This record gives sequence, structure tokens and C-alpha cells, in this order.
Amino acid sequence: MSLKSTSTGATAILLNPRPLVHASGGFLLLPLLPYRPQLKPLPLEVWTKILAYAYEYYESEPIRPCFNTLKLGLLLICKDLKVVALPLLYARVRISSFVCFDRFAEYLMMSDKKWDSICRIPYSTPGRWVQDLDLRELEVTLRAEAYRVDTLLSLVFPLLPFLSRLALSPTLALSRRALTSLSSRSEVVHLRVLKGLMLPTSAQVEEDAFVALLRACVNLEELSVVGSGLELADLDMPSESDIPLYIPPLNLPHLKKLVLLSMPSSPLMYSLLHSPLPSLNHLTITPYDDDFVPMSLVHQFLQAHGRTLTSLHLFTVKTWPAVFLPSPPAILQTCPNLHHLSLENPVPVLALSKTDPPHPLQILSIPRPFPEFLAILDALLPQLPSLKTVRARDVRWLRPGMSLRAQNAGVQGEMLEWRRRLARKGIEVVDSEWTMGVKY
Repeated sequence: MSLKSTSTGATAILLNPRPLVHASGGFLLLPLLPYRPQLKPLPLEVWTKILAYAYEYYESEPIRPCFNTLKLGLLLICKDLKVVALPLLYARVRISSFVCFDRFAEYLMMSDKKWDSICRIPYSTPGRWVQDLDLRELEVTLRAEAYRVDTLLSLVFPLLPFLSRLALSPTLALSRRALTSLSSRSEVVHLRVLKGLMLPTSAQVEEDAFVALLRACVNLEELSVVGSGLELADLDMPSESDIPLYIPPLNLPHLKKLVLLSMPSSPLMYSLLHSPLPSLNHLTITPYDDDFVPMSLVHQFLQAHGRTLTSLHLFTVKTWPAVFLPSPPAILQTCPNLHHLSLENPVPVLALSKTDPPHPLQILSIPRPFPEFLAILDALLPQLPSLKTVRARDVRWLRPGMSLRAQNAGVQGEMLEWRRRLARKGIEVVDSEWTMGVKY
């Protein structure tokens, strides 16, 4: 038996007979399986997508406790995989404790000091890898901790040039120093999502640091702001001398989703009120009655931007004592293109005149069903031909197995009555979890 190399690079095996045999020849021994070429290594771009899918899967709610173990495990497999996994590790940062955020900020600042001493590259790592910073679960109880977090944020923002999503805890109020640190960067144009900022309620109309930040965020797509609520000392309207003749509008052509909670008035609302928002289609806002709160801008805001809305949620933050103020009854006329409307207590008496065109409303959410509003809804159904679902936002169907008497008692009985009467019109009645319950 002898070995011979072929033109394809494979090794052929020749079987030779005994050397004393006359006219000996060679026979090629063919393999039973075809030749398998050596696998080529996957490009780094493919590994990046594979690990990104793995991160997205393991970050889901049911298996989130295993997420940190997975991230650390990918870094320890090999050096080549660590090069791919490390930027993905810092791409989405979610911090829930003060100690972790302190360490994270210190590591960013330390890495920036020792990175590229001759300044050939403008951004350091891992700061330039961070795209999503989520601090919604950060609990700050002491005033010293709040001051420390605000100081660290003012130092960290310049180190995150490609930050596109920022979510803060509503209990954390950013100072002018931190807001200026975020807005003074030229890279702030990459910011697309800004959530959880807390702003004080004020009847003033002068531009503040947060409005200056929005003026620089020209690519913002989603904004969520929580106000400080309603104070009895802030019920007066600003005098005419305090209102400027011209308020410079904001340039937010891509803003699609806006959340304004517990905020009847503020410099932000004045600026948004006088700004064109052509892409705004989803609005969540706390309703305030103009008769009770003269400084409220909610009604004016709906009149200014209601025509582009397809989803409107009226929501009051549950506090103690809870103050629920009426919503404007002319919502359907003010927002003629709504597909989803969620009302708040006290539910307004909605009305549409016979001269109004049919409204395209498809989903109507109410806190809980009651007979008075069912009569109002019955009168509106001829002008709501697209209505398919009525949702009780604060109610759940009883679980299967409960007695028939329990199913017909209290709120459950009222929901059954709603389901029986609206089913004739082809309308479903669902609970807070969007389930239809058990039919008897």
C-alpha cells in the first residue's frame, strides 16, 4: 500500500500486489464517503448577528435571570468570540442598582483617560459601544445618591457618542447641568428615544434647559415625560405680559409617540403646542379640566395636534389622594382619525352630530363598564361603523370554574350584559388582558 497526492489536494491510497508477482499493477482504493473539504470560518458580521439574536432571546422576561450568565459565558469561550461579543455586551446597558451604575460610570471615565493618548480616534471604548442606556429600575432613596447619579450622568453623557435610546427613572430629576451636558454634544442628533424624565409643573413659558435639549434632538421619535403633578399654588394663568409674542417652534419631524403624564402646563407643553408635529400618531396624556385648572394646556394641545392622532390614551397617574378630572367631551370631533381611544374616569359624555362623517374608531377602552355609558355608546354606534372591540381596562374576567351566580354578580354581571348587547353589533368585549372570557 502506498500514498499518492492528487491534483485536488486529497490523498489517494494505492493497493499494490506482492512484489514477486509477474506484471504487478496498482489498484486505487476508493473511499466509501465523499471527500469533505475543510470548513471556512464564518465572517465576524455573521457571528455578530448570531450573538445579537441570542442576546435578544435571553433578554426576554421569563429567562432574564440567566441573561447575565450568558453574557459572561460568551466572553470566556475564546478570544475571537470575545471581540464580537464585547461590543454587544455594552450596546444595551440596563442598570437597576446605584452601586452598579457607580461602577459603570467609573469604568467609562477610566477607559476614556487611558484610551489613545495621541487622540487619533475621537471616541473611546466601551463608551462608543453604548447605544441603549436603561435606568428605569434604578432606585435612589437618599439625596446624596441622587446628587451622585446626576453628577455621574453629566460626566458620562459626553462619553456616549452613539447613544440612541435613554430611559430614566421618573423619581430622578435631572439638573440643568446634566441636561446641558447631554444637549451640548453634536452627537445628540443620534438620540431617538427619550423616556422617563421628570419635569416640574409650571405656568411659565420661558424656554428651559429641557426645551433646549429637544431643540437639538432633531431625530427624536419617542418622548415620555412625567410632571410633578398639580399644585394648588399653580392654578393661576400666566399674565399676558409674561407670554412672549413669538415662541420659536421645535423641529421634531420624526416624533411619533408622545407621553405627557401629570403635566397640565410647562415650558415644554408651550413649545410643543406651537410646534408642528407631522408624524405624531400616538399620544398618552393626563386630562385636566379647564374650569378647575385654568393653566391647563391639554385641551389646546388636543385641538392643535388631534388631527394626526390614531391612538389617544387618557391616563391619570394613581397617587394618594387621587384627583380625577373630566376629559373633554368633544374628543371624537377633535381627533377625527382615531383608531384607538382609551378614556379615564370620569368618563365623558361622547357625542357626534348627524352631520359629522362616520368615525374610524376601532378600539374603545374604558376603566370599567357601567350602564350609563352603555346607553351613550348605543347612541354612538350608528356613527362608529368600524368599532370592533370594547376593552375594560381595569377589570379581569373571573377564572373558569366559578359559579354562575358569581359570574353574574357585580362588575362581572355588567360585563356579561355588555357582551350580550354588543355581540349583536359584532363588537367584542375584552378585559385588561384582552381576553373574551368564558361564554355560557
